[in-house]
Amino acid sequence: MLGMGADRDLPTVLLIDDDMISREVIATLLTLNGYTLHTAESGAPSLLMLEQGTCVPQVILVDVQMPGISGRRLIEELRARSRATIYAISARQPDQDVREAADGFLQKPFGPEALQRLLQDHAAGAATPPLETDEPVLSSEVLAQFRQMMPEHTVREVYDAVAADLHKRNAVLEQAIARKDANEVRRVGHAIKGGCGMAGARQAAGIGGRFEQESDQLNNSAALLGELQVALERLERMLEVEFPRQAT
Repeated sequence: MLGMGADRDLPTVLLIDDDMISREVIATLLTLNGYTLHTAESGAPSLLMLEQGTCVPQVILVDVQMPGISGRRLIEELRARSRATIYAISARQPDQDVREAADGFLQKPFGPEALQRLLQDHAAGAATPPLETDEPVLSSEVLAQFRQMMPEHTVREVYDAVAADLHKRNAVLEQAIARKDANEVRRVGHAIKGGCGMAGARQAAGIGGRFEQESDQLNNSAALLGELQVALERLERMLEVEFPRQAT
């Protein structure tokens, strides 16, 4: 089975399959083993789920032979709305264009072990990517100035607010990119650059500036979203080191 009770972080999965039996079997395998799962019966509702933000998966399992939008076109539409890893599933070998569009393929019928290997491969490849920048996560000069002006707990509150705002703006950026709304990407990037710059969160500010400058090149935005997420995670880890919370 899929490692029931294993001590590991499990990705959220979106399963798109028009066959009820296949959908139920795969869903049972995943949910019984701790995965957060969303399902859709066809391409159109799955795209709506991603657009509305009701589902933010790390892995998408998609049948590439369904009525309506399907195959390579569906994979491309999913990529425009999500940064998830996309695995094609089908009862027969897919066309070459589908294989090129997807991140992997699993042929039906497949058992628990094959599904386990697929998700383990995803976990192995999902390590935090390096962020290529010489900018510090947090400006030591700005932090020192804040500490001179405010008590320690207030400084922590400032940076907690910065992190919370970045979470919200990251979601707004993802939706704007899915809509191909370059003006909104530019506006949010500008706001991140300004706000994070004022707070001394230099890595995030730099990425915000790149969103502002490169908003007309939306094909690069998915990679920038990943960099922004890494910068946010690094900021949150640094805050735990700089401002350890008192045990209650």
